[in-house]
Amino acid sequence: MIHLDTGFLITALVPGSAQDQALREWLGGGERIAMSTIAWTEFLCGPVQATHIELATTIVSERIPFDDQHANLAATLFNDSGRRRGSLADCMIAATALHAEAQLATNNRNDFRPLRSIGLMLAEV
Repeated sequence: MIHLDTGFLITALVPGSAQDQALREWLGGGERIAMSTIAWTEFLCGPVQATHIELATTIVSERIPFDDQHANLAATLFNDSGRRRGSLADCMIAATALHAEAQLATNNRNDFRPLRSIGLMLAEV
Protein backbone atom coordinates (compact mmCIF):
# COMPACT_ATOMS: atom_id res chain seq x y z
CA MET A 1 0.00 0.00 0.00
CA ILE A 2 1.12 3.53 -0.77
CA HIS A 3 -0.21 6.56 1.09
CA LEU A 4 -0.25 9.87 -0.76
CA ASP A 5 0.63 13.21 0.72
CA THR A 6 -1.51 16.16 -0.39
CA GLY A 7 1.08 17.77 -2.64
CA PHE A 8 1.83 14.47 -4.34
CA LEU A 9 -1.83 13.95 -5.23
CA ILE A 10 -2.17 17.51 -6.55
CA THR A 11 0.87 17.09 -8.79
CA ALA A 12 -0.19 13.57 -9.84
CA LEU A 13 -3.34 15.10 -11.35
CA VAL A 14 -1.12 16.98 -13.83
CA PRO A 15 -0.88 14.77 -16.93
CA GLY A 16 2.68 13.79 -17.76
CA SER A 17 4.19 14.78 -14.39
CA ALA A 18 6.60 12.40 -12.69
CA GLN A 19 3.97 11.89 -10.00
CA ASP A 20 1.33 11.05 -12.64
CA GLN A 21 3.72 8.49 -14.14
CA ALA A 22 4.51 6.93 -10.75
CA LEU A 23 0.84 6.74 -9.80
CA ARG A 24 0.00 5.06 -13.11
CA GLU A 25 2.77 2.50 -12.53
CA TRP A 26 1.59 1.76 -9.00
CA LEU A 27 -2.03 1.40 -10.07
CA GLY A 28 -1.02 -0.73 -13.08
CA GLY A 29 0.93 -2.99 -10.72
CA GLY A 30 -2.09 -3.48 -8.47
CA GLU A 31 -0.81 -1.28 -5.65
CA ARG A 32 -3.46 -0.05 -3.20
CA ILE A 33 -3.50 3.74 -2.96
CA ALA A 34 -4.64 5.43 0.24
CA MET A 35 -4.52 8.77 2.04
CA SER A 36 -5.10 9.87 5.57
CA THR A 37 -8.22 11.94 6.10
CA ILE A 38 -5.83 14.69 7.20
CA ALA A 39 -4.18 14.79 3.75
CA TRP A 40 -7.58 14.37 2.06
CA THR A 41 -8.89 17.42 3.94
CA GLU A 42 -5.89 19.47 2.81
CA PHE A 43 -6.61 18.39 -0.77
CA LEU A 44 -10.30 19.35 -0.54
CA CYS A 45 -9.38 22.80 0.81
CA GLY A 46 -8.03 23.47 -2.67
CA PRO A 47 -8.35 25.37 -4.72
CA VAL A 48 -9.50 22.26 -6.56
CA GLN A 49 -11.89 21.61 -9.44
CA ALA A 50 -14.86 19.28 -9.05
CA THR A 51 -13.49 17.06 -11.84
CA HIS A 52 -10.23 16.65 -9.91
CA ILE A 53 -12.14 15.67 -6.77
CA GLU A 54 -14.05 13.03 -8.77
CA LEU A 55 -10.83 11.67 -10.28
CA ALA A 56 -9.01 11.67 -6.94
CA THR A 57 -11.92 9.84 -5.31
CA THR A 58 -11.50 7.11 -7.90
CA ILE A 59 -7.71 6.94 -7.56
CA VAL A 60 -7.52 7.03 -3.78
CA SER A 61 -9.41 3.87 -2.93
CA GLU A 62 -9.02 4.29 0.82
CA ARG A 63 -9.18 7.42 2.95
CA ILE A 64 -8.01 6.38 6.40
CA PRO A 65 -9.72 8.07 9.38
CA PHE A 66 -7.42 9.62 11.97
CA ASP A 67 -8.02 7.88 15.30
CA ASP A 68 -6.56 7.70 18.80
CA GLN A 69 -3.76 5.32 17.76
CA HIS A 70 -2.75 7.70 14.99
CA ALA A 71 -2.92 10.66 17.40
CA ASN A 72 -0.59 8.94 19.87
CA LEU A 73 1.87 8.03 17.13
CA ALA A 74 1.71 11.53 15.60
CA ALA A 75 2.51 13.09 18.98
CA THR A 76 5.50 10.76 19.35
CA LEU A 77 6.71 11.65 15.85
CA PHE A 78 6.31 15.36 16.54
CA ASN A 79 8.15 15.22 19.86
CA ASP A 80 10.89 12.82 18.71
CA SER A 81 11.62 14.81 15.54
CA GLY A 82 12.32 18.05 17.39
CA ARG A 83 8.86 19.65 17.63
CA ARG A 84 9.50 21.46 14.34
CA ARG A 85 7.23 24.44 13.73
CA GLY A 86 4.62 23.64 11.06
CA SER A 87 5.30 19.89 11.12
CA LEU A 88 2.33 18.64 13.14
CA ALA A 89 0.10 17.95 10.11
CA ASP A 90 3.01 16.13 8.44
CA CYS A 91 3.44 14.02 11.60
CA MET A 92 -0.29 13.22 11.51
CA ILE A 93 -0.07 12.15 7.85
CA ALA A 94 3.09 10.13 8.53
CA ALA A 95 1.50 8.42 11.55
CA THR A 96 -1.33 7.14 9.38
CA ALA A 97 1.13 5.74 6.82
CA LEU A 98 3.33 4.22 9.53
CA HIS A 99 0.38 2.58 11.26
CA ALA A 100 -0.61 0.96 7.94
CA GLU A 101 3.02 -0.06 7.25
CA ALA A 102 2.68 1.84 3.97
CA GLN A 103 5.14 3.91 2.01
CA LEU A 104 4.42 7.63 1.83
CA ALA A 105 4.56 9.33 -1.57
CA THR A 106 5.40 13.00 -1.14
CA ASN A 107 6.87 15.92 -3.04
CA ASN A 108 8.23 17.28 0.23
CA ARG A 109 10.81 14.66 1.08
CA ASN A 110 12.81 17.12 3.20
CA ASP A 111 9.78 17.70 5.44
CA PHE A 112 9.39 13.97 6.07
CA ARG A 113 13.09 12.98 6.08
CA PRO A 114 13.45 13.38 9.90
CA LEU A 115 10.70 10.78 10.33
CA ARG A 116 12.59 8.11 8.39
CA SER A 117 14.74 7.35 11.44
CA ILE A 118 11.51 6.60 13.30
CA GLY A 119 10.44 4.11 10.62
CA LEU A 120 8.64 6.11 7.94
CA MET A 121 9.22 4.67 4.45
CA LEU A 122 9.20 7.18 1.59
CA ALA A 123 8.12 5.94 -1.83
CA GLU A 124 10.64 6.41 -4.62
CA VAL A 125 9.39 8.55 -7.50
